[in-house]
Amino acid sequence: MNPTLTTALWPSSAQSLPARIVLVLAGTLLLAVSARVQVPFWPVPMTMQTFVVLGIGAAYGARLAGITLLTYLAQGAMGLPVFATGAGLAYLAGPTGGYLVGFFVAAVVVGYLADEGLGRTHLSAFFVFLAATLLIFGLGATWLALLIGPAKAFAAGVLPFLPAEAAKLLLATAFFPIAWRLARD
Repeated sequence: MNPTLTTALWPSSAQSLPARIVLVLAGTLLLAVSARVQVPFWPVPMTMQTFVVLGIGAAYGARLAGITLLTYLAQGAMGLPVFATGAGLAYLAGPTGGYLVGFFVAAVVVGYLADEGLGRTHLSAFFVFLAATLLIFGLGATWLALLIGPAKAFAAGVLPFLPAEAAKLLLATAFFPIAWRLARD
């Protein structure tokens, strides 16, 4: 297993339990804040969360990213206002539920690939982040299709998001390899 971005930047402190707790809470805070940076759409709002999910996976690795996303989902399920437009178990079962599950899966996949040393160059980062974005939208649109039908799910839950997701994908692709270069120096 390769070092993650967090362990590369803070080699000893990132390994301690208190540091990991702080990283998990910082990750859930970033997710909650990024949920509020949004363009309202129905049935799924456009937020900056996908960028943060990619970043958590890339910086934390699979295990810590998974714990962070599960903590975030648990916070929302318990009613804390961390999601874009609601909270509670009913919100998780609603139109955005598949995207939220996709966040978890994508963060773990990006984290696993980061643990394996991928995503440190612009080319590998692009493909890692593209795969994760496809996972998020694949799971989200599938879930949404169960509620409103496949054609409507694609029209409302995928198509309007493509330009913004492409921009976030390119932003992550540009940023994280540079962060790795800085961490190595």
